[in-house]
Amino acid sequence: MADSTKPDGVRTTTAGAFDIRSIIGGLIGIYGVILLVMGLWFTDSGEIDRADGINLNTRVGIGLLVFAAIMLAWVILRPLRVPVEDPDGPEQDAKPGAE
Repeated sequence: MADSTKPDGVRTTTAGAFDIRSIIGGLIGIYGVILLVMGLWFTDSGEIDRADGINLNTRVGIGLLVFAAIMLAWVILRPLRVPVEDPDGPEQDAKPGAE
C-alpha cells in the first residue's frame, strides 16, 4: 500500500486487496477459467447440439475473463484512495469537560 498526501494535507493510502473491484474481478475470473476449461475439454457434441451448434461454455468463459480483466485493470489504473488517520492528531472522541 502506497501512502501519499493530497494537496489539502490529508494523508491517503490505497485500499489494495480490500477493494471490492478486485474481489469481483478475481471471482469472475475464476468462474471464467472454469467455464473455459469445461467448454474446451469437457463439452460433448450433444450439449453443443442443444445450443444450436454453439459452445456456450467457451463463449461465456471468454466473456467472463474479458470482464474480469477490465475490472482488474480498473483497480490498477484508478486505485481507491482511503484517508489515513493521524495517530499524533487530537482525540476526536474526547468529551467536553472530561479529563
